[in-house]
Amino acid sequence: MSDGPVLIVSAHAADFVWRAGGYAALPARRGIGAHVVCLSYGERGESAALWKSGASLEQVKAARRAEAEAAARVLGAEITFLDAGDYPLPRADEELMDALVQRIRAVRPGAVLVHSATDPYNADHPRAAELALEARVLAQAEGYPSEHPVIGAPPVFRFEPHQPEMCGFRPDVLVDITEVFDAKREAMECMNAQEHLWDYYTDLARRRGVQAVRNGADRAVRYAEAYQRVYPQVAGVLA
Repeated sequence: MSDGPVLIVSAHAADFVWRAGGYAALPARRGIGAHVVCLSYGERGESAALWKSGASLEQVKAARRAEAEAAARVLGAEITFLDAGDYPLPRADEELMDALVQRIRAVRPGAVLVHSATDPYNADHPRAAELALEARVLAQAEGYPSEHPVIGAPPVFRFEPHQPEMCGFRPDVLVDITEVFDAKREAMECMNAQEHLWDYYTDLARRRGVQAVRNGADRAVRYAEAYQRVYPQVAGVLA
C-alpha cells in the first residue's frame, strides 16, 4: 500500500468494484484517499439486464452511473466519469487523453491501478490500460500544458481480469483486504445490473486470501486481491 492516494482507471463503471474495490477502500479508510476514473458507464457491453428490460441508452447510462456512485460512496472513493463511449471504447483522442492527464496530475497518485494488458473477451479493458499508461507518462512531462505540477513515477499495478488464465495474468502482488471486505461486498451489491458476479468475486477474494497466507501473510488474512506490477520495484534492500 502506497503512502499517497490511489488512482484507479476503469474502462466501465463496474470494473473497479469487482477488481479493485478492496484496494480502493483501504487508503480511503486510512485517510489517504482513493480516486476512480470511469472511462465509460459500461452501457453497451455490461448492461444486458437493463437492455432486456426495454431501457433506453440514456436510462442505461443513468442506472450504471447511479450504481457506480453508490459503490464509490460505500468504498469512500471519489469518482469521475468521462463518458468516452463503450463497446467499443475509442482509442485516444486529444480531449480524452488530456482529461486523463489532468486527472492524474490533480490527484498526484501514490499508485495507479489499471486493467490487464490482454483480454480476448473485452477489448475495452486493455485499451483502457493503454490510455492510462500513456497518460501517466504525459503527466510526468515538464512541457505538457497543465495548471497542475508534473508527477513523479507512481507504481502501476494491473488488477485481476475476470478470466486470468486467458489474459496472461500472473499475480505478483497479493493485497490483504480482510479489514475492508465487508465494504467491498456492500459495494458489489450496489451493482444490480451484474448481480451474477457478487458471489464469484467473493469466492475469488477468499481464494486469493488463502494464497496470501500460503505466501507468508498472517493467518488472519481471509480475503485478498491480486495484482501484477507493470514497472520494476525500487528497493534499498531485498527482503
